[in-house]
Amino acid sequence: MTTEQSETLRLLLTRRSHPAISLVEPAPAGDVLRDILQAASRVPDHGKLVPWRFILLRGEARADLGNRLVSLLETREGPLAGDRRQQEATRFTRAPLVVAVVSRAAVHPKVPVWEQQLCVGAVCMNLVTAAHASGFAAQWLTEWMAFDDDVSAMLGLAEAERIAGFVHLGTPSETPSERPRPDLDGLISEWTGA
Repeated sequence: MTTEQSETLRLLLTRRSHPAISLVEPAPAGDVLRDILQAASRVPDHGKLVPWRFILLRGEARADLGNRLVSLLETREGPLAGDRRQQEATRFTRAPLVVAVVSRAAVHPKVPVWEQQLCVGAVCMNLVTAAHASGFAAQWLTEWMAFDDDVSAMLGLAEAERIAGFVHLGTPSETPSERPRPDLDGLISEWTGA
């Protein structure tokens, strides 16, 4: 194994999700952000359909979107209690940059929708890994907003588009605790044809 291969494997084995609330400035920007998004886009893509796109949420737009979430929920549920109001208002200000990864998976004569959705999931994972490789940290979240048609409309999604994830990016302010990992032996079987 070459040094480069060893470093790549070490990078993959040390990648951790960092709670969005623990991410601080600076966030990736400029050419670094462009490289991260380019790396995120280097996924298997049967038919070269590019069934994803990115929406960047940064600066004051994050707070504006949070305020719109509050208004939406208060229209549906009535006034929100203080803690709940604060939670919804700050959904997108927890980290300095949030990348909404939008799935554009659609019926195609040769490429199943499921395969396209897997491709978009790979984009999200590559985005998280590329952020780690660039010295930043990330957390891939969905939460209720990813499944809400009114929020999708706020973000300008087309009718067939869906949020695959909100990837929160920034600089880690703390080291997250390690979590239990799956027992690899319990996940591996060998098909023998019998």
